[in-house]
Amino acid sequence: MLSGERKEGGSPRFGKLHLPVGLWINSPRKQLAKLGRRWPSAASVKSSSSDTGSRSSEPLPPPPPHVELRRVGAVKAAGGASGSRAKRISQLFRGSGTGATGSGGAGGPGTPGGAQRWASEKKLPELAAGVAPEPPLVTRATAPPGVLKIFGAGLASGANYKSVLATARSTARELVAEALERYGLAGSPGGSPGESSCVDAFALCDALGRPAAGGVGSGEWRAEHLRVLGDSERPLLVQELWRARPGWARRFELRGREEARRLEQEAFGAADSDGTGAPSWRPQKNRTRAASGGAALASPGPGSGSGPPVGSGGKERSENLSLRRSVSELSLQGRRRRQQERRQQALSMAPGAADVQMGPADPGDFDQLTQCLIQAPSNRPYFLLLQGYQDAQDFVVYVMTREQHVFGRGGNSSARGGSPAPYVDTFLNAPDILPRHCTVRAGPEPPAMVRPSRGAPVTHNGCLLLREAELHPGDLLGLGEHFLFMYKDPRPGGSGPARPPWLPARPGAAPPGPGWAFSCRLCGRGLQERGEALAAYLDGREPVLRFRPREEEALLGEIVRAAAAGAGDLPPLGPATLLALCVQHSARELELGHLPRLLGRLARLIKEAVWEKIKEIGDRQPENHPEGVPEVPLTPEAVSVELRPLMLWMANTTELLSFVQEKVLEMEKEADQEDPQLCNDLELCDEAMALLDEVIMCTFQQSVYYLTKTLYSTLPALLDSNPFTAGAELPGPGAELGAMPPGLRPTLGVFQAALELTSQCELHPDLVSQTFGYLFFFSNASLLNSLMERGQGRPFYQWSRAVQIRTNLDLVLDWLQGAGLGDIATEFFRKLSIAVNLLCVPRTSLLKASWSSLRTDHPTLTPAQLHHLLSHYQLGPGRGPPPAWDPPTAERDAVDTGDIFESFSSHPPLILPLGSSRLRLTGPVTDDALHRELRRLRRLLWDLEQQELPANHRHGPPVATPP
Repeated sequence: MLSGERKEGGSPRFGKLHLPVGLWINSPRKQLAKLGRRWPSAASVKSSSSDTGSRSSEPLPPPPPHVELRRVGAVKAAGGASGSRAKRISQLFRGSGTGATGSGGAGGPGTPGGAQRWASEKKLPELAAGVAPEPPLVTRATAPPGVLKIFGAGLASGANYKSVLATARSTARELVAEALERYGLAGSPGGSPGESSCVDAFALCDALGRPAAGGVGSGEWRAEHLRVLGDSERPLLVQELWRARPGWARRFELRGREEARRLEQEAFGAADSDGTGAPSWRPQKNRTRAASGGAALASPGPGSGSGPPVGSGGKERSENLSLRRSVSELSLQGRRRRQQERRQQALSMAPGAADVQMGPADPGDFDQLTQCLIQAPSNRPYFLLLQGYQDAQDFVVYVMTREQHVFGRGGNSSARGGSPAPYVDTFLNAPDILPRHCTVRAGPEPPAMVRPSRGAPVTHNGCLLLREAELHPGDLLGLGEHFLFMYKDPRPGGSGPARPPWLPARPGAAPPGPGWAFSCRLCGRGLQERGEALAAYLDGREPVLRFRPREEEALLGEIVRAAAAGAGDLPPLGPATLLALCVQHSARELELGHLPRLLGRLARLIKEAVWEKIKEIGDRQPENHPEGVPEVPLTPEAVSVELRPLMLWMANTTELLSFVQEKVLEMEKEADQEDPQLCNDLELCDEAMALLDEVIMCTFQQSVYYLTKTLYSTLPALLDSNPFTAGAELPGPGAELGAMPPGLRPTLGVFQAALELTSQCELHPDLVSQTFGYLFFFSNASLLNSLMERGQGRPFYQWSRAVQIRTNLDLVLDWLQGAGLGDIATEFFRKLSIAVNLLCVPRTSLLKASWSSLRTDHPTLTPAQLHHLLSHYQLGPGRGPPPAWDPPTAERDAVDTGDIFESFSSHPPLILPLGSSRLRLTGPVTDDALHRELRRLRRLLWDLEQQELPANHRHGPPVATPP
């Protein structure tokens, strides 16, 4: 559990408690007052059970094994009623006679009740059949509190014991504080520091003893076993779960801590010297990792002074004691024999073991030998410790109990806001181990994966590990500067390579030459081998670009500068490919926090380069020339040259953005979700991608701006030119640009230049469609506005002029259909086509139509536009529009207030492409120009690395030897 709380398996039940009628204590703090009103007061308890016994000669009976809460009258009436008391004793045995008088409840030996009880216990099966069944564990949690008698052992005169109220959660320390308060030796449990030190000076002891030979009535008590309770132990549960054997009684004593420890050690020494053990009490600290709380005393032996039982049933009792030995006692001798055999087997494996005479078994030496015989698990992966931090605390084998295993230092809570500490499977206490240091995932199928946490020093086979990597059996995993583990997987299919990867490549081989002195001892490569491998990398065609973080800025700047200058003959998407290689290297090889920083620097460099290019294009425009210089209209060829750098940046940035999105998603999926820096990294990545979005938006806007600016001067020819010139034949679909009518060639020339530019720059198909969609939107709105404007001043809406416009528009749509843009053009030119179709309706048919039918046939036209076309239609000299063309009253307001011109602000929004990037970073580089640029960048990185070395240590780039 992550909260650090230990969940109890169940609350043990309490003894048989008799509560007053109507009293149920749910909250001990709230019910103490009620208990004081309805229960005998502290004074009454002392006078009836404690003080009276000390002031009179009446002997004090031993304490009961069960706590009973009764009315005051019942307490006084139970003084000599032995018959009724026997019914309240918890009924351990069937058919038992009357219990012993007093509060002992166990029937001391020598009493009539005790004789009848022991005489009825003949065999072990009968004994087992007579035990009353215990209630389930669930019912124990609801048991009410009880009164415990704590004997002062001479702490105060005139008092043998004091009664305290205890619950299932009352600890020994709390009861010590309360008892000291009752004895007048300390204040409240939550008092001053001096009172706390007073509580520390005393300890609560669990004492086991027997009544004296004179019986219960003699009042004598002889303690034979003593155990000091830990501060966190719960005495009421101890009394209920570990009951005294028949003939024995338990009571809690308050003693000085030093005195109690001394008595406990003396009792242990006496038990060891006489050869008796305490299988059910003495702790086995050396044989288990976690011992139960507190030490225990040995059971009494022949030399303990207890003597044989007295009375008529003494012999039978001694016989039945041998029958009632617990399972742990009976099996302990066999366990000791097996351990002794293993000890002899372990010693026999040592040199000269045959000459060693085996003496008596030393428990400490025996436990150490048994712990050395470790057998690794056969069904779970595990880690074998090769080097640790503290040999006394580190284990040799750490088993993976879950599919995901976390190494860390752990702690009570994290540093941020006291939140719960991260879950850790294996705790390592070295100072350089982080709270969550490393995570290993070993699923049903190999290989396992190891992922270091941010800032955690982790090595894999001697190499620094920064990213998630595969972990094979036999690999070495180093955590910090102290711990070194070997990963093992004994499951089927989990065997590692026949040769560990950290061994030298050629063990025992003869040195290849003088270069062997400078070779890497780990990989076994010589200086010549490393030179050949480096030369193969510098000239190779693998899509890999390795760099160190210190060289990142120079590398990115060189790639962006070369792309902005247009140097070399790189393929259109070459800059994006090189930058993607940098992103891939950072995501795979460098530390976790490096990728967000690289993306931010990369996005800023691209934005600066694009902004400079936009300023250069703007400065060359005719409107920005000095006054007096004639303005030269833009041609499609000039626009294509000016827009090529912007179109290239738009294409490269689009592909790079798609690639970056994939890497960020992978980083988020593979990252540790409990990493506190993960949110910060994702925010940095979002900011970088937002900058790339801005670059795409800006380049798209500038491209369509200059294209529409060129179109603006060519579009009026579609309304004015006559395609039916003398001797001219109308071209068919798919005709070349030169075969088109002269009035359409400038407009189609702009469309053709834009189509060739997008193809040469390898612009994403989605952006190509959106670019032409915006061009067609602008052409439709511009032509429709010109058409509306032409009809106001002079007669223009005529059937003959409408036929010419319809023919020019059909020729343009046919040519765009042949270029693969027919669907987009038909969609955006729909409104202009419907308006022209209205004007192409024969005059006789048009006069028969009504307003409602015309609105139905031309739905894309607004009421104001339809009314404008009808009201300015030329029907003939002196003829006005017929009354059937008048709009109804319901649409009169729309006609009068509506705008007849199209708005250029209602253009479709730019939607960035979705899906995977078109960059291919797998397989060898086939483009020669890209390969040359890749080689140049690799050698640039080599030069930067050599410049950091002293002059006498620098080398030129190695050259691969021909085969």
